[in-house]
Amino acid sequence: MKPFLILQLRPETDAADAEFASIRARSGLNGDRIHRIRLDCEAIPEGTDVAAYAGIIVGGGPGCVSDPPEKKSAMEARIEAQVMGLMPAITALDHPFMGCCYGLGVLAAHLGGEVSKDRFSEPVGTSDCRVTEDGRSDPLTADLPARFDAFVGHKEAVQALPPGAVHLLSSGPCPFQMIRHGQNVYATQFHPEADAPDFEQRIRIYRNHGYFPPETADDLIAACHAADVTVPGEILRRFVARYG
Repeated sequence: MKPFLILQLRPETDAADAEFASIRARSGLNGDRIHRIRLDCEAIPEGTDVAAYAGIIVGGGPGCVSDPPEKKSAMEARIEAQVMGLMPAITALDHPFMGCCYGLGVLAAHLGGEVSKDRFSEPVGTSDCRVTEDGRSDPLTADLPARFDAFVGHKEAVQALPPGAVHLLSSGPCPFQMIRHGQNVYATQFHPEADAPDFEQRIRIYRNHGYFPPETADDLIAACHAADVTVPGEILRRFVARYG
């Protein structure tokens, strides 16, 4: 049985470890079915064949693909280049892929779509996601509640549906919450792996990274714990069940 490749982009060890644990919990993956690579401290091995994996999951991170090169740190540029380097093979083979938050920007940019900070950024908290007409028939989103909350927090967003992509989930503040390319390449703007304790930790870690005024951290944490966020994890579970 092929493993899943999980690529992580967070340079903060506590955040990366918590995200990894959350991906495992929501997906149902166990240790022997996972090949984990933290791109902040190791590289994807040269010559990696994406077909050697049942699927590829890309986590979130503080970087923005739309930032000009001169504003990206050496680490951010290296991480982005590593992930982008896999995308031609992934889309050419229509190989199972799930990009979470940052992963949506990567997929859209690879497809020639516009990713920027012009519109549709969302503050840390929840977003009211809605299943589109195409989403009602997709294997990962069919039969989900027509509306559900998901955890978000992003400075950049996809500005228009990328060429060849299908729109699966939307929201008022950010229209493109989930898309699919081909039959097997997916990406979400929200964090399908996250629950309230995950977001509390991320709020504490990233309180000085420009996502929100630092003095509002406690209020954001309280709001996250008050929210009912359970459906997004089902999308990640379905992805692994379908391709595993």
